[in-house]
Amino acid sequence: MTEGEFRPTTVVGSCRCQENSAMRSSPLESAHEAAGATFTDFAGYRMPVRYSSDLAEHHAVREAAGVFDLSHMAEIGVTGPDAVAFLDHALAGSFGAMPVGRAKYSLLLAEDGGILDDLVVYRTDEDVFLVVANASNRSVAVSSLQDRAAGYDVEVSDDSDGTALVAIQGPAAAGTLDALVVADRLQPESPLDELRYYRVLHAVFDGADVLVARTGYTGEDGFEIYSDPDVAIEIWNALLAAGADRGVVPAGLAARDTLRLEAGMPLYGHELGTDVRPAQAGLGRVVAQDGDFVGAAGVTPPDDARVLVGLVTSGRRAPRAGYDVLLDGAVVGTVTSGALSPTLGHPVAMAFVDPAALAAATDGGQVLHIDVRGTAVPSTVTPFPFYRRATKG
Repeated sequence: MTEGEFRPTTVVGSCRCQENSAMRSSPLESAHEAAGATFTDFAGYRMPVRYSSDLAEHHAVREAAGVFDLSHMAEIGVTGPDAVAFLDHALAGSFGAMPVGRAKYSLLLAEDGGILDDLVVYRTDEDVFLVVANASNRSVAVSSLQDRAAGYDVEVSDDSDGTALVAIQGPAAAGTLDALVVADRLQPESPLDELRYYRVLHAVFDGADVLVARTGYTGEDGFEIYSDPDVAIEIWNALLAAGADRGVVPAGLAARDTLRLEAGMPLYGHELGTDVRPAQAGLGRVVAQDGDFVGAAGVTPPDDARVLVGLVTSGRRAPRAGYDVLLDGAVVGTVTSGALSPTLGHPVAMAFVDPAALAAATDGGQVLHIDVRGTAVPSTVTPFPFYRRATKG
């Protein structure tokens, strides 16, 4: 990593994990309290679930933009001459052809091919990568990567405690970030309009080194800013101030969950887990087909393994995680996530379903039923995503 780039503070042997007895706090907690946030315990962190209402924040992201605190996420540094070879071994992807400044969605697999975590990998320099894992899997991700580093000339560091993460998602995200550039508060190393989807670049915010990425988890255009915890509140406040006349608001975990569900994006602990193989969750494309990575031998699921599908129902009675999916009265699947879609106005759900049932459900299309509190509600199998944002041009 070259001089002047964002360097997270590495904390060796420290882990904000779910098993810790005391909840951890985000570096933005005082800002959340000032905004009147309602808090919840999420993966061992005291995090804002909402500020005003779930619906208002959801609609704000779809129509303008929402600012999210994602500082609970786990950031893991991978540096050294063998960084590419190590990642090709440790993760179910191929990283040799990945240019500097790119991001890639990947999977950390167990030896038997089950999913330990899904994560995003950024290449920030030739031999420097940033791996971002789910907060609830920080301990597993760090220990697994460190164990798999044996024999490679590489350093794997847990940088989570020295890194804050603020995201802005929605149609007004790019304009809001541009306003900070125009005001000379944010100085990217290259123009922001050159920062395409799944890219990352170095920048300076008010004299502090940061990373700006363009990924997201809502189905909208959006950006993430990685920084030292000490400057996170300034970034948060600057985004809200620059976006105030654009309808930009703070958004909590509740809105983030309904947004990602509409976008058909899986959530670890719901659609992903150690009992799920990538292809079952529609993530076979993420796996390097000729790779020699940990878990490669067990990555192919049995032919009769349940597969993840989208289900759409009418009315207002939303399916919830754990509800049974039925075909002719027999249980053929289980809902993993479900909600009344704020954007679409009808319930949507994700569920694992027997492939034989999908082949048999051909009455007027692929119609199954969901047991919603004792009522068999008709549902139509629907491809992901449920919601797709309009694109320019």
